[in-house]
Amino acid sequence: MNINDTIVALSTAPGSAAIAVIRLSGDRAISITEQVFKSRFGKQVALQKSHQVLLGDFYQNTKVLDEVLVSIFKNPNSYTGEDVIEISCHGSVYIQQQILQTLQNLGARLAEPGEFTLRAFLNKKMDLAQAEAVADLIASESEAAHHIAVQHLRGGISTSLGQLRERLLEFASLIELELDFSEEDVAFADRKQLNHLVGEIRETLKNLLDSFATGNALKNGIPVALIGKPNAGKSSLLNALLQEEKALVSAIAGTTRDSIEDTLSIGGIQYRFMDTAGLRKTSDTIEAMGVKRTKEKIEKARILVYVVDPTNQAPEETHKALTELHRDDCTLLLVLNKKDLIEQETLQDYMDQLVTLNTDSLVFDSIAISTKTRDGIDVLTERFSSQMQWNTGSALVSNQRHWVALQAAFKSINEVTQGIVENRSSDLLAIDIRQSLHELGTITGEVTTDDILGNIFANFCIGK
Repeated sequence: MNINDTIVALSTAPGSAAIAVIRLSGDRAISITEQVFKSRFGKQVALQKSHQVLLGDFYQNTKVLDEVLVSIFKNPNSYTGEDVIEISCHGSVYIQQQILQTLQNLGARLAEPGEFTLRAFLNKKMDLAQAEAVADLIASESEAAHHIAVQHLRGGISTSLGQLRERLLEFASLIELELDFSEEDVAFADRKQLNHLVGEIRETLKNLLDSFATGNALKNGIPVALIGKPNAGKSSLLNALLQEEKALVSAIAGTTRDSIEDTLSIGGIQYRFMDTAGLRKTSDTIEAMGVKRTKEKIEKARILVYVVDPTNQAPEETHKALTELHRDDCTLLLVLNKKDLIEQETLQDYMDQLVTLNTDSLVFDSIAISTKTRDGIDVLTERFSSQMQWNTGSALVSNQRHWVALQAAFKSINEVTQGIVENRSSDLLAIDIRQSLHELGTITGEVTTDDILGNIFANFCIGK
């Protein structure tokens, strides 16, 4: 793409709507607009101050196409840092197409995906991490995902990394200075201070890396696998949570042959519930394939909900299953279903037996419910929302590219630490420090390539 072109795109969602917004950006944005727009009060677009709105008519040749509002944003005080015009028209698909075509005929080029935000980055209106947060903000489907995107857009990650880079750059410059005076054997960088600084950087990087599991899950939705024996009530539980008949329910064991997924927002967090085939040995080829997929879903889940019918499953079998399912990186939740068919004393006795069997201090939460009467469903949803703490002041890493770069930076910092311990020469320390600075720089865009930019902005929608 040629960044000197004036670009145009529909910035609202395609299709019919009450209004649509078409955006122009570039040196010719204002002059092109003046060729097709006439203000109701005779005002010229070029003579207006930035951030003014004019009412008037959009002309296609000599014919009035629509009554529009033209918003004026003059460089450098615009989203892209260039002259930007936004035309708000009626949302007819025909009107949108005709305006876009007319503007292209006058010399504007149809924008590539993410090109407006790319220009904002190139014109230093935002760094690369903030630019990626724009796409995350548009794609956010829950309060938690929105919160993380806003944090990043406001520079949460950028600020943390910027402070690290500044301090590391100070020592890097002193190390580089030592190389200039290598023959005199002069040490400008205090190794104790460098070791202390590297320790702080390692801790910060470790915290950011550890936050990825939570941040990525919150961004994309937390995977929850509903598992258990056939006819335990997994599909009924999914229907009860979603409050709709999403999954087929039958008294015939093995009804669910494949996993069924749907999302639900609880406490501002999006959960991806996966109803799975019942776990059992089977000679049915199709059901066996479903059981195999269930095991794959279990590996990907952050929360495992083991559904049990206490009338059809002994406490010993339940404890064995919980032990096999337990993972350190996964929350385990036991749901005793069919509460409406069981006496409270019987349920309590069942739980007491599980406690007695749990000699290895297996950690899991438990709750009794009835999918038929919905008794306990509200309490269950509250348990989900208590599993994740997301509304904190600290920034969470949610971007895969950032996580990979942080891993590489962490590896280089570890080499610096080891180098200090082994009293390595300044030139070897400098190599690892430079590499760490490089990796941190790729996150915010101090260091970048066309390939990185292409991969990032190709995933944007056109018009943003």
